[in-house]
Amino acid sequence: MSTEKEKMLAASKSSFPAVADARTQLLILGSLPGEISLAHAQYYANPRNQFWRLMEAVTGRTLVSAAYKSRLETLLSAGVGVWDVIASAERVGSLDTNIRNHQPNTLGAFAAGLPSLKAIAFNGGKAAGIGRKQLAADAGYELITLPSSSPAHAVPFERKLEQWRALSAFVCATS
Repeated sequence: MSTEKEKMLAASKSSFPAVADARTQLLILGSLPGEISLAHAQYYANPRNQFWRLMEAVTGRTLVSAAYKSRLETLLSAGVGVWDVIASAERVGSLDTNIRNHQPNTLGAFAAGLPSLKAIAFNGGKAAGIGRKQLAADAGYELITLPSSSPAHAVPFERKLEQWRALSAFVCATS
């Protein structure tokens, strides 16, 4: 049985707007922003989350030391977009296992509006489990499930990077 405090903490959380444009060849979908990200209104704001470090290695572009706005612009220039599979949900804390009563984002319609899209990558199992149900495997783009960049997914960085490097095939070359 939930306490009143737990019910208050499990208030509805919402995803951020998508970061993508007509150049987006690769769309990376997370589940739902964690508490630190929500507090900062930034994708992957938790300094222990390895997303920016992984994407810096994948794109070959400076991300980790850049300001947030510059990070997003750099991803877009590399043909990479970011969004979440969940539009809103109830959750206590930041763990995906605590997500309840989720409402999905309209992934199929969104992906159909990205003319350069070649691949959609899911950042973790929860994102893949929800996202793959909405996206047709034969829609003309590849679906890739990655190990989560979250600090809760306790796998060494190098092991995560081995799988994340596959995304390099969908990144625009630096100019």
